[in-house]
Amino acid sequence: MPIDAVIFDMDGVLLDSERYWYEARIDYAAELGLAWTMDDQRLAMGRSTVEWAQVMRERLHLTTPVETVMADVIARVNAKITAHFPALPGAIESVHTAAAAYPVALASGSPTQVIDRVMAITGLDRVFQHVVYGDDMAHGKPSPDIYFETARRLGIAPERCVGIEDSANGIRALHAAGMKAIAVPSPGFTLPDEVLALADVLLESLEGFSLEMVRRL
Repeated sequence: MPIDAVIFDMDGVLLDSERYWYEARIDYAAELGLAWTMDDQRLAMGRSTVEWAQVMRERLHLTTPVETVMADVIARVNAKITAHFPALPGAIESVHTAAAAYPVALASGSPTQVIDRVMAITGLDRVFQHVVYGDDMAHGKPSPDIYFETARRLGIAPERCVGIEDSANGIRALHAAGMKAIAVPSPGFTLPDEVLALADVLLESLEGFSLEMVRRL
């Protein structure tokens, strides 16, 4: 069955921003005399804003309101993005390449204000046919909700879509939605073998993305 649409994640796919989220959470925990680990980070990656904030509260045993955790960490990440915009090699180009032949959309669990800032900086809001926010979903990745909604807005059956993801939760969401999956692990964040087994293509970076690769799917 041919592919009729390409859907991109944002953090870790278009931007080397997973490290920003990791650093922000480490700093947040450290100010409280606590430690945020890579295992903690993997549980938070790819999830919606409320869900990753809840993961932080649970893992750090916090009584702080979830809204306070969200606002603090998002402010730290936005400051990092503003200071240095971390576009990954080949990432922005890959969106334009895909858009030359397919409808393209963004499906990101990143906070709405972060997505909007990145879209404005890159101009990709004029390229993506749809931008679907994880904050609008009842359940974040690994739930397939955001991918089902993106396919619905595109008017294309999920099985005729391919998604590009860096995180385990994101790839699990694509698999649950019945979509093809291109895995592009974020620098410094490896994926376990059982997650890689769910991917149809594994790329070291989006510099390896091509229309021919999509057509072969």
